[in-house]
Amino acid sequence: MENLLARVTLNPAVSQGKPTLRNMRFTVAQLLELLAAGMTNEEILSDYPYLEEADIHAALLYAAHIANARTIINLTIAS
Repeated sequence: MENLLARVTLNPAVSQGKPTLRNMRFTVAQLLELLAAGMTNEEILSDYPYLEEADIHAALLYAAHIANARTIINLTIAS
């Protein structure tokens, strides 16, 4: 699971420091909104070919950790 969380990056120079996927200008929140709107993994990957299946899993895992107030996630800031 740590490998998945490594896909979530925090970089003040990218997307105003919001959590993004692999330091790209695609935020975790954007991906979660697509899923919440009912898009399937396949539709997302088709519309955003630079994303990978593992990015979707990473965003969901990150969201699960954030929702669990007892879990603290240490993320390194990308340079």
